[in-house]
Amino acid sequence: MTIQEAQEIVDKWIKSNGVRYFNELTNTAMLMEEVGEVARIMARQYGEQSFKKSDEEVNLADEMADVLFVLICLANQTGINLTDALAKNLQKKTLRDSERHKNNEKLR
Repeated sequence: MTIQEAQEIVDKWIKSNGVRYFNELTNTAMLMEEVGEVARIMARQYGEQSFKKSDEEVNLADEMADVLFVLICLANQTGINLTDALAKNLQKKTLRDSERHKNNEKLR
Protein backbone atom coordinates (compact mmCIF):
# COMPACT_ATOMS: atom_id res chain seq x y z
CA MET A 1 0.00 0.00 0.00
CA THR A 2 1.23 3.50 -0.73
CA ILE A 3 1.26 6.29 1.83
CA GLN A 4 -1.59 7.97 -0.04
CA GLU A 5 -3.60 4.76 0.04
CA ALA A 6 -2.93 4.46 3.76
CA GLN A 7 -4.23 7.99 4.30
CA GLU A 8 -7.39 7.14 2.33
CA ILE A 9 -7.90 3.83 4.16
CA VAL A 10 -7.52 5.47 7.57
CA ASP A 11 -9.95 8.23 6.58
CA LYS A 12 -12.55 5.66 5.46
CA TRP A 13 -12.00 3.64 8.65
CA ILE A 14 -12.45 6.70 10.86
CA LYS A 15 -15.65 7.69 9.06
CA SER A 16 -17.15 4.19 9.17
CA ASN A 17 -15.83 2.82 12.49
CA GLY A 18 -14.56 5.72 14.53
CA VAL A 19 -17.55 8.03 13.92
CA ARG A 20 -15.22 11.06 13.53
CA TYR A 21 -11.64 12.08 14.14
CA PHE A 22 -10.69 13.02 17.69
CA ASN A 23 -9.64 16.65 17.71
CA GLU A 24 -6.06 17.51 16.82
CA LEU A 25 -4.97 18.09 20.41
CA THR A 26 -6.38 14.74 21.53
CA ASN A 27 -4.68 12.98 18.62
CA THR A 28 -1.39 14.72 19.42
CA ALA A 29 -1.62 13.45 23.00
CA MET A 30 -2.48 9.98 21.69
CA LEU A 31 0.53 10.10 19.36
CA MET A 32 2.81 10.88 22.30
CA GLU A 33 1.25 8.01 24.25
CA GLU A 34 1.82 5.57 21.39
CA VAL A 35 5.42 6.76 20.87
CA GLY A 36 5.93 6.21 24.59
CA GLU A 37 4.75 2.62 24.22
CA VAL A 38 7.27 2.07 21.42
CA ALA A 39 9.98 3.63 23.57
CA ARG A 40 9.06 1.36 26.48
CA ILE A 41 9.45 -1.76 24.32
CA MET A 42 12.70 -0.49 22.79
CA ALA A 43 14.18 0.23 26.23
CA ARG A 44 13.38 -3.29 27.35
CA GLN A 45 14.07 -5.25 24.16
CA TYR A 46 17.17 -3.39 22.98
CA GLY A 47 18.15 -1.32 26.00
CA GLU A 48 19.12 -2.17 29.52
CA GLN A 49 15.71 -2.28 31.19
CA SER A 50 14.16 -5.65 31.93
CA PHE A 51 10.63 -6.69 31.05
CA LYS A 52 7.98 -6.73 33.77
CA LYS A 53 5.18 -9.27 33.96
CA SER A 54 2.82 -6.69 32.43
CA ASP A 55 5.19 -6.36 29.43
CA GLU A 56 5.01 -10.03 28.43
CA GLU A 57 2.46 -9.53 25.65
CA VAL A 58 4.10 -6.52 23.96
CA ASN A 59 4.23 -6.35 20.19
CA LEU A 60 6.63 -3.80 18.72
CA ALA A 61 5.15 -4.01 15.21
CA ASP A 62 1.64 -3.38 16.52
CA GLU A 63 2.80 -0.42 18.60
CA MET A 64 4.62 1.06 15.60
CA ALA A 65 1.44 0.62 13.57
CA ASP A 66 -0.46 2.51 16.30
CA VAL A 67 2.02 5.40 15.94
CA LEU A 68 1.59 5.38 12.16
CA PHE A 69 -2.21 5.28 12.43
CA VAL A 70 -2.40 8.31 14.71
CA LEU A 71 0.18 10.19 12.63
CA ILE A 72 -1.93 9.53 9.54
CA CYS A 73 -5.01 10.76 11.39
CA LEU A 74 -3.22 14.02 12.20
CA ALA A 75 -2.04 14.41 8.61
CA ASN A 76 -5.57 13.85 7.32
CA GLN A 77 -7.01 16.34 9.79
CA THR A 78 -4.51 19.04 8.94
CA GLY A 79 -4.57 18.55 5.18
CA ILE A 80 -1.04 17.20 4.88
CA ASN A 81 -0.19 14.85 2.03
CA LEU A 82 2.38 12.60 3.68
CA THR A 83 3.75 11.38 0.33
CA ASP A 84 4.65 14.94 -0.65
CA ALA A 85 5.85 15.81 2.84
CA LEU A 86 8.17 12.79 2.99
CA ALA A 87 9.56 13.47 -0.49
CA LYS A 88 10.32 17.10 0.45
CA ASN A 89 11.82 16.02 3.77
CA LEU A 90 14.11 13.48 2.11
CA GLN A 91 15.23 16.12 -0.39
CA LYS A 92 16.00 18.52 2.48
CA LYS A 93 17.95 15.84 4.34
CA THR A 94 19.88 14.90 1.21
CA LEU A 95 20.92 18.48 0.53
CA ARG A 96 21.80 19.15 4.16
CA ASP A 97 23.36 15.85 5.21
CA SER A 98 24.79 14.13 2.13
CA GLU A 99 28.40 14.91 3.07
CA ARG A 100 27.86 15.38 6.79
CA HIS A 101 27.27 11.69 7.52
CA LYS A 102 29.99 10.49 5.12
CA ASN A 103 32.48 12.62 7.04
CA ASN A 104 31.30 11.57 10.50
CA GLU A 105 34.07 9.56 12.16
CA LYS A 106 31.57 8.16 14.66
CA LEU A 107 29.78 6.28 11.88
CA ARG A 108 32.83 4.42 10.63
